[in-house]
Amino acid sequence: MVTSVPNKVGNYSSTGNGVHKLFFDDITNFLRRCLFRVLSVGPIPTHLAFIMDGNRRYAKKQNLKEGEGHKAGYLALMSLLCYCYELGIKYVTIYAFSIENFKRRPDEVQSLMDLMLEKMEALLMEESIVSQYGIRVCFIGNSRLLSEPVRAAAEKVMKVTSNNSKAMLLVCVAYTASNEIVHAVEGSCKEKEKEFRLCNLNNNVMDDVKEGEKVNGMVVHDIQDFYEDTSVESQGLKQGKGCNGAPYHACESFESNWDQVLTSKASKSGEVSEGFRNLRQEVPVIKLVDIEKHMYMAVAPDPDMLIRSFGESRLSNFLLWQTSNCQLYSPAALWPEIGLSQLVWAILKFQQSHSYLEKKMKQL
Repeated sequence: MVTSVPNKVGNYSSTGNGVHKLFFDDITNFLRRCLFRVLSVGPIPTHLAFIMDGNRRYAKKQNLKEGEGHKAGYLALMSLLCYCYELGIKYVTIYAFSIENFKRRPDEVQSLMDLMLEKMEALLMEESIVSQYGIRVCFIGNSRLLSEPVRAAAEKVMKVTSNNSKAMLLVCVAYTASNEIVHAVEGSCKEKEKEFRLCNLNNNVMDDVKEGEKVNGMVVHDIQDFYEDTSVESQGLKQGKGCNGAPYHACESFESNWDQVLTSKASKSGEVSEGFRNLRQEVPVIKLVDIEKHMYMAVAPDPDMLIRSFGESRLSNFLLWQTSNCQLYSPAALWPEIGLSQLVWAILKFQQSHSYLEKKMKQL
């Protein structure tokens, strides 16, 4: 027989079942907070990345419809995000949809896009995890491949959460690491193109090349036109291949033009000055930092640990650039089965190897 409670006590409802459930929830939350306090004595990763593998296998295992596996996976993700942010993990990245996934059956792709659109709209609700934990959401990947409704919803979520600063959720959609690297290289080349074209003029390299003189067998009638023509032609920026965006023969042409200009100046002064040697070294080049700042993932630090469910140890074209010093953990559970126990084991594994990886990082 269920007895009723005349008044609510704390958060407990007036029904016996409600009292039992909420009491159990409070005990569970208390024990979890105690566990997290103990874990926090050791190092906690700043950034966790997840490959959510096994949604379809879970649906098959539970005799569910195919799409139900992804819905179960979403619920597991929400629980895991709560644990991560309670533990003080500031950045979480999830591999939601690969560019390769577009090769699946059209009806399956459409079903996933519909589910994604539904969950994006749910993130904007006041009671959502985004509002509860002050999470900024970023969608990472080639958004041009997404349908207009999904792209618009993603942009809306990013705009609404842009002022949140307590934590960040990075959702990789229409993403592969190879596409990200190509995107970064292209962006770096475009950024450097103006520097390449203006380099000689800004440094007054052509000051002593007068109209009517021959340079590389050409009679120069208009110095500025000559520079613009040879700059684009010699650097090969329009081809977009090979060395810094140019084919090898174009790079050789670029070097020969520099030699010709410096030789022209040297023939009048008798020698090539130290200033001109330094000037030649200042020709703009694409550096590692240029590539990295054009990466989709430039908004967050590199992951400390990558977790892939279902015991898989492959990266599947995910964060290849960012995971060179990242730990990999592969629990046997399917993604919808992932929970607190797997996260705790991942943190313990991270803490066990942390000092060794810190030493290796300092040696680099």
